[in-house]
Amino acid sequence: MRIAINGFGRIGRQVFKIAHERGLDVAYINDLADVKTLAHLLKYDSTYGRYDRHVEVKGNSIFVDGKEVKVLSSPDPAELRWGDWGVDLVVEATGKFRHYDKAAKHLQSGAKWVVITAPAKDRADITVVYGANHRDIDPEKHRIISAASCTTNAFALMIKVLREKFGIRRGLMTTVHGYTNDQRLLDAPHKNLRRARAAALSIIPTTTGAAKTIYHIYPDLEGKLDAVALRVPVPIPSIVDFTVELESTPTIDDIHAAYEEAANGELKGLLGITYEELVSVDFKGEDRTVVIDAPLTRAVKGENMYKIFGWYDNEWGYSRRVVDIVEYIKR
Repeated sequence: MRIAINGFGRIGRQVFKIAHERGLDVAYINDLADVKTLAHLLKYDSTYGRYDRHVEVKGNSIFVDGKEVKVLSSPDPAELRWGDWGVDLVVEATGKFRHYDKAAKHLQSGAKWVVITAPAKDRADITVVYGANHRDIDPEKHRIISAASCTTNAFALMIKVLREKFGIRRGLMTTVHGYTNDQRLLDAPHKNLRRARAAALSIIPTTTGAAKTIYHIYPDLEGKLDAVALRVPVPIPSIVDFTVELESTPTIDDIHAAYEEAANGELKGLLGITYEELVSVDFKGEDRTVVIDAPLTRAVKGENMYKIFGWYDNEWGYSRRVVDIVEYIKR
């Protein structure tokens, strides 16, 4: 399978690194920035450190350990001749082509599949959280696939265990989330007035798409969950704070045992649980989708209400799941 990445920003670059390590054939990058800048940002990462691979530029290509990746610069996917160039799958990581008709331009250009690294704005053929519903992907039928969001991925696996073991009546989630490129470094106009404020100077309340996207994964929970986000002055990682009313009344130990069982079984490598007293920086570069922070679990005595926390690296962990989806389609 030949792969192209459209948009070489924070997620696009992490997807590339992971795909390269797994031996996948990423043949093209399309981004409006010049090739030297793209190569520099691939090599030097303020969050994760220097990329431990040989990166050089020759003409309009980036070479990583000698493997050529051609760099294109088209603002319109309809202008890209994916079919002529043998591209099978496009990872759509610009954040700009999240409507179905816009993402479909990649298909019109000859690609067979598009994986959007965000929730679709209107619809996708399927919205997927790896580990929750990825086995529902039918490559013959599903051509435009949304990988949901980093928060939805973490939230969905937390829910999966609770839903299957204890049942969920209703819940409220807050993601305490690192700032992103959709915020302002200093105060400047933005359609969202809170995001218009300096990202590194405040805790910024805002919305999260996880509140609605989660229903694509668990339709039976529609109307029973809601969510908000607090953007905080760190780039990564983030943490889900989930207050949930269950259908049964397990003990905290029962809840932890359920997560341990999942972490050692069906969700091995995707979900974890820690009993150590850790902080956000300890989860930088975390491969798993979410890690339950057991010491933070709380319960209301005599009731079926609980508070559960899960850490996640909103870039690296999410990007690994995007590549997992690509590999699932490829198999």
